[in-house]
Amino acid sequence: MKILVTGGARSGKSTFAERWVMKQAKSAGYVATAQAFDDEMKARINLHRLQREQSGFAWTTHEAPLGLANLLYELSEQPVITGEKSASEVASPIVLVDCLTLWLSNVLLGAGDGQDTSDSVLAREIEQLIAAIEDFPGTLVMVTNEVGSGIVPEYPLGRQYRDWAGLLNRTIASISDQVFLVTAGIPIELKSREYRL
Repeated sequence: MKILVTGGARSGKSTFAERWVMKQAKSAGYVATAQAFDDEMKARINLHRLQREQSGFAWTTHEAPLGLANLLYELSEQPVITGEKSASEVASPIVLVDCLTLWLSNVLLGAGDGQDTSDSVLAREIEQLIAAIEDFPGTLVMVTNEVGSGIVPEYPLGRQYRDWAGLLNRTIASISDQVFLVTAGIPIELKSREYRL
């Protein structure tokens, strides 16, 4: 099962995604894509780690600012014990990725100078990620940000990022079984309400 959770900054999307996973299993993988480039980001990452530790849930954290597709292939081999299985039974892996738009910014900033170069790198990386998501045998919950609902960014790099984030979110939503939009802490499932032309 593939689940996409989207929303704005501080909307509650990560909290919802974590709670959803904790209701499904006794343990799960947690793929963190953030990089600590400054003290404020280091503090955020440390707070998230502490919150996971204090949750009482058996998270196994994997750092993947880049190479996300390869990590998903590795994690697809690791079964977990679910809440509905006995200790001797295992199920397919459950993994939470938080978040796709941070991963995208890492890829974009590492892609080199020039929009043509970075566009080709982004297209290739997204294609590889989509293949890994489609091949993932277990439950994959992915958190992403809605970044295109505000003003048009002033700089070309910001516009490029916004456009690719929209494309990434749209593509992953199309292959997901469920898509949740979280606004003001309230999750709404969108995929079942989709209007089809």
